[in-house]
Amino acid sequence: MLTTIIIVLSVITIIGTFIKLLKEDAWWIRFFDFPQAQLAVLGMLCLVGLILELDFNIWWHFVLTLVLTAATVYESIIVFPYTWLANKESKRINDVSDECTLSLMISNVYMYNREYQRLVKVVKDTMPDVLIMVETDLKWEHGVKEIEEFYPYTIKYPIDNTYGILMYSKLQLQGSEVKFMVEEDIPSIHTYVKLRSGDLIKLYAIHPEPPSPTENERSTERDAELYLVAKEVEQVEGPVIVAGDLNDVAWSHSTRIFQRISRLLDPRKGRGFFNTFNAKIPILRWPLDHVFHSTDFRLVDIQRLPAIGSDHFPMYIRLAYSPDRPNDEPLEDPAEEDEREEAREKIRAAL
Repeated sequence: MLTTIIIVLSVITIIGTFIKLLKEDAWWIRFFDFPQAQLAVLGMLCLVGLILELDFNIWWHFVLTLVLTAATVYESIIVFPYTWLANKESKRINDVSDECTLSLMISNVYMYNREYQRLVKVVKDTMPDVLIMVETDLKWEHGVKEIEEFYPYTIKYPIDNTYGILMYSKLQLQGSEVKFMVEEDIPSIHTYVKLRSGDLIKLYAIHPEPPSPTENERSTERDAELYLVAKEVEQVEGPVIVAGDLNDVAWSHSTRIFQRISRLLDPRKGRGFFNTFNAKIPILRWPLDHVFHSTDFRLVDIQRLPAIGSDHFPMYIRLAYSPDRPNDEPLEDPAEEDEREEAREKIRAAL
């Protein structure tokens, strides 16, 4: 029985690893982008079991072990940049003035969660300069109304379809727009944030639709929104931040193309996964809530915040705008022409 279980789990690991190589947008294929760390660990455990249990004089036992080894190595390579052993993309800075810093909190509140005060407490404990909340309806807007005393600038688009978005800011917002980049009922916020130093930061707050049987049967629309933002960022002259629940993991093929086109940095690389979903199921967690920034920022602080009753943990980051001491060039290679063409095809298919 034990041998059978090990073999079945090994086959699941192999299928889950290599099915992602299919360039298909079906949700049941793209789902396997998410649990790559879990598949890497499962593969390691199964390898130990195979070595102890199988008879390598039987040819298919030997082949199974070889293929599982390849799958485990592949998964480990994919998630390695998010371990403490890897190089850091975002350089840290300690001696910094508040004048040039921006602290940001992002939180997918889960629309049906009504524990407003848990979020309010985290906000009051953290006091970010900018707060982005997604999956917000009118009840959430009213439920957290007391925080408005700290935030004189707001952009609100609450909807009861789980794609509402609210932004609260201590800092002045300029040129603010609510856009519907791909789908007419999924908003994103595009705005400039004026730092205390007077510098303007372009901020994109997005929450594209995930590939899932209950949301969207394909990943095309999600990927298209990521690529559209990346192409916009590529044309922006000045500092940029992209933040939100991207409904994609940091190590996926689509997020890597997003980074290669936008040339933005991921502050988690070399520091950890910072898994934000699923807050209620510890064994099934991966990083869905992201902050990417241009090379003229340095990292002051990054942390996952306490649970608020949602299926997502909030994320907090504090960045310092330091154009005189920029980060090194991004470690991701620039997008190649075939990747740009893939992005164009996804955008055409979605629009």
